[in-house]
Amino acid sequence: MQTLPVSSSIPLPGDADGTAGWDAINQALSGLYGGQAARHYGTASSWTLGGEDPLDGISVYWAALPRPHWHYVSYGLSELYGKDSDDAALSGFGFELTFRLAAMEGEDPASAPPVWPMNLMQNLARYVFGSGNAFQAGHSLNANGPISLDRPTCLRHVVFMPDPQLEPRDTPNGHLQFLQVVGVADEEADAMLRWSPDAVMHVLQPRMPLWITDLGRASLLDDPELAARVHAGSMAEGSSTGALYVTTLDWSGGDGQTVELVMGATEAGNLATLLPLRLPFGRTLELVSSERSWLFETGLENRALLGPQHARFQLSPGSLGILENLMDVAGSTCALPDGTLVIRLKPAAGRSGQPPSLLRD
Repeated sequence: MQTLPVSSSIPLPGDADGTAGWDAINQALSGLYGGQAARHYGTASSWTLGGEDPLDGISVYWAALPRPHWHYVSYGLSELYGKDSDDAALSGFGFELTFRLAAMEGEDPASAPPVWPMNLMQNLARYVFGSGNAFQAGHSLNANGPISLDRPTCLRHVVFMPDPQLEPRDTPNGHLQFLQVVGVADEEADAMLRWSPDAVMHVLQPRMPLWITDLGRASLLDDPELAARVHAGSMAEGSSTGALYVTTLDWSGGDGQTVELVMGATEAGNLATLLPLRLPFGRTLELVSSERSWLFETGLENRALLGPQHARFQLSPGSLGILENLMDVAGSTCALPDGTLVIRLKPAAGRSGQPPSLLRD
């Protein structure tokens, strides 16, 4: 992201006419930060003018409580100016992104806020603009590496939560909510997969006030008490993850022959984890690729219902334990004893761009 601080060379759009959406964001922030002047960063070339940055700008505020941190707020995922979309209920995609970053030692209100969160927010907005898929509270993403390259951190995933201090609001361009991007560790993301982001974050919230992202922290589930509470919740309630996006998905056979399901090896572990946390609770689990979908559901006996793009497999309770042993090793297979299904694992194809979020119930 090529950011430029707002100055005499870049007018603040809220100062001009026809900026109802922008003004609505400013009003939300003025209620929170009073007379504090925002540090606003604009893009040199916006998406609408052929640039690579979808967000028109990002404002950054300093907050002292509950611990010193920077609060970043995006402008551009909602309709900032006139009403252009046909959906009268939503302003643009219906949300703006926020992010709270714990201040480093020595940082104060006079310091320059770190730039990397702005790059993260632009990357997330780039995925939304490019795919048309809007984020929602409870969605999560694997960053495929540390969320910041500026400092060592174990935070390699993000989860989207309602900003705890910016309430949803109706604007002249439609409804707007503020979704906060929160950095989480591998163990925390795995727990959200097995249970639900809302439930896990509720357990962690006392240790993560206002969902402030602290790059220097360890996984909060290193605490045995918190880990036990999260595990118990998952075992009692099952998982809210209703679908997994996969890069490799194909099948063949049927009509009395063994059905062969082909999927990526690195994605098989999540399938083995989620099946016993979905089907015994009366829920389905769907594998979704860019071209096909495969739905697992509970049945009295193993049975495949195959179509060219969509397939269903009814899995008997007695067969569930077999698929729980699915190994995430390319070239391996897992077969049901009655010969109705064999799963073959291939090296997973790489993704281009930001991966989509998981689907929740």
